[in-house]
Amino acid sequence: MRHILIAILAFVTIAVLIALPIKRHVYRAYQNIGLTFGFNFNNISQNSYKQWIETQPGSIVPGIQAIFLNEKVNVTNSLAVSSLVLGQQSTADDSKWIEIDLSEQRLYMKENGNNVNSFLISSGKWSPTPTGEWRIWTKLRYTRMRGGSKALGTFYDLPNVPYTMYYYQGYGIHGAYWHNNFGQPMSHGCINMRPEEAGIVFNWASVGTKVVVRQ
Repeated sequence: MRHILIAILAFVTIAVLIALPIKRHVYRAYQNIGLTFGFNFNNISQNSYKQWIETQPGSIVPGIQAIFLNEKVNVTNSLAVSSLVLGQQSTADDSKWIEIDLSEQRLYMKENGNNVNSFLISSGKWSPTPTGEWRIWTKLRYTRMRGGSKALGTFYDLPNVPYTMYYYQGYGIHGAYWHNNFGQPMSHGCINMRPEEAGIVFNWASVGTKVVVRQ
């Protein structure tokens, strides 16, 4: 009997150790199926999430713990040089746009067909970044983001996310203070940038600026 219990315990332990590394890949496959067949599995794709975004004040909120992938992370405050556009007023023109190459993990600032600057990014890892063409619908100096799955270890609740530009539902371009692995996929579908570089794009772009995301 003792040997059977030891064998069962060993089997369960091995099964858990094997499952832990792959559960995030299962989650990502689940999200990809949603995009392919039109199922809305990602909370940032939901209209309720977009409505929640619209309630965000756009300013620093003190005293909130940051969590990324179920782990506590330090909150850092990144101050913008200026805030040219906030909210939903549009001053955009089509002579400049943002282009994101997911295969290169790079964002390009385009003006009159020329690259005026480019930066490394981190796109979707725990859930995919959709490809397509959209326009920035709101800009927030700071905002709060939350989502993922606690059960799968992908939960996040991040206050004071700097220089956020939402372009498609809850998908946005923004600074990320919780990791420094730019050039590699790290997000839940958004476009992560170094905060200081996100600030450059934030102050260059307007509500209405075109965003092109390609594979």
